[in-house]
Amino acid sequence: MNFWEQWLANLDRVRFFLLPALDIGLVLLLTYMVLVIIGERRTLWMVRGLIFLMLAAALSKAIGLQLLGFVLDKLVVGSAVAMAFMLQGEFRRLLEQIGQGRLWQLLNPPREAPPQPDSVIDEIVDAVKELSQNRTGALLILETDKPIDERDFSVPGVRLNSEVSRELLQTIFQTTTLLHDGAVLIRGSRVMAAGVILPISERSASRQLGTRHRAAMGITERVEHCICVVVSEETGSISLAERGMLNRPLTSSRLREILRAKFSMAVEREAVAPTLRSLGRRLGLQGLSVLKRLFRLPSSASREKK
Repeated sequence: MNFWEQWLANLDRVRFFLLPALDIGLVLLLTYMVLVIIGERRTLWMVRGLIFLMLAAALSKAIGLQLLGFVLDKLVVGSAVAMAFMLQGEFRRLLEQIGQGRLWQLLNPPREAPPQPDSVIDEIVDAVKELSQNRTGALLILETDKPIDERDFSVPGVRLNSEVSRELLQTIFQTTTLLHDGAVLIRGSRVMAAGVILPISERSASRQLGTRHRAAMGITERVEHCICVVVSEETGSISLAERGMLNRPLTSSRLREILRAKFSMAVEREAVAPTLRSLGRRLGLQGLSVLKRLFRLPSSASREKK
């Protein structure tokens, strides 16, 4: 066997082992990015169910169950279409980041915002209650997961980075201040910015809803890991916007219950990214060791022939 024949034989052997490993690695990478984008417990079960159907369809075809494989293929397609509708915000964000060349941010997601402690929720609700009684308009953005990209805002506003307090929130929204027209961004226990201008929702809504309500609907349509609390300037009613939908009118006690339930769910979120990252490292190390052994095989064989 001359050099070129041996080289081609080694290349075929590398392809035989490398292509399936590359195929599996790319599927794992795509799954990792989708899980990082989603990151919620109940949604993760949907993704796991879809992955189970895909594996079952592939296995049924491999063992010759053609009819079962055909049915499972149709179920996979239908489930994928249904998930595309239910998770359109997550898929839109995934496509935006891929289009902007920000794949590294998908592989290394930003640190999640800390959950709201009860004391911070009490400060927010007390401030909202006072603003509602005085019929002072207000708009608060509360991050429920990872930080919001400032590019999702029309105007980022003025940075404050102050502790959340009832007095501070009431002062910001007084009509005599320069920042009362915008929204307040709250991250964890900090007021990060004030005077934030939000995109307006294009969805048809009641004429009773003012600019603040439409702005709350707009940002929660665009960014799903946040909620907005709105106080109407005309009626003093309290509303909560999430995923582009308004929950109104609310009492202060009901608002407190919703916020506590929402941020207690944030504490129970699964740590998907760290687990998958460590799994990826282990798989990468094992893959490298396999490749090293694979490349050593031809040299050892050639030495034995010599």
